[in-house]
Amino acid sequence: MSQIRAAILTLSDKGSRGERVDESGPALSSWLAERGVKTVHAHVIPDEYEQIVEVLTDWADRDIADLILTTGGTGVSPRDVTPEATAQVCSRMIPGLGELMRQESLKITPMAALSRAAAGIRHQSLIINLPGSPKGAVENLAAVWPVIGHGVEKIRGGQEDCAGRFDR
Repeated sequence: MSQIRAAILTLSDKGSRGERVDESGPALSSWLAERGVKTVHAHVIPDEYEQIVEVLTDWADRDIADLILTTGGTGVSPRDVTPEATAQVCSRMIPGLGELMRQESLKITPMAALSRAAAGIRHQSLIINLPGSPKGAVENLAAVWPVIGHGVEKIRGGQEDCAGRFDR
C-alpha cells in the first residue's frame, strides 16, 4: 500500500476563536510523521454539529485523506457532538476501534469510561474520533494504530487476508 494520507480536524470553540492554541492537532501530526504518515490537511473549527458534518463530508467525498482524525468533542458535555456528527456522515461504523481506545485508556484513567469516541467509513476514508487533549489523542491513536494500516488498505479495496496477520 502507498503512504497513508491523514487529515486532522480539531474541534474547539476556543481554538476556533483564537482564544486557545491547538496543541492536539500538531501532536497528532508529529506522531504520525514519526510513523511515515503525511498530514495533508489540518483545520480547527468550533464544536458545531453542522460544521463537523460539513467538513468530514467534504474531506471524505473529495478523497483528501485515507485517514481522517478528529480531536475533541467526544465527552459528555452538551457541546460534545463529534460522535453524532461522525455517525451522520459514515456509511459503516467500526465500533471495535472506540471499544479498543476506551479499553486501553481505562488502564490510564477512569475518565475514559466517559469517552464516546466513534469510528467509521465514508467512501474510502477511515474516520476516527480522538479525545481533545494532546496526551489523550496520541494515546488513543497509539491504541488502535496496529490495525489502522490494514483497515485503510481494506477500505481502499485491498485483497490481503486478515488471517494470520496478528496471530500470536
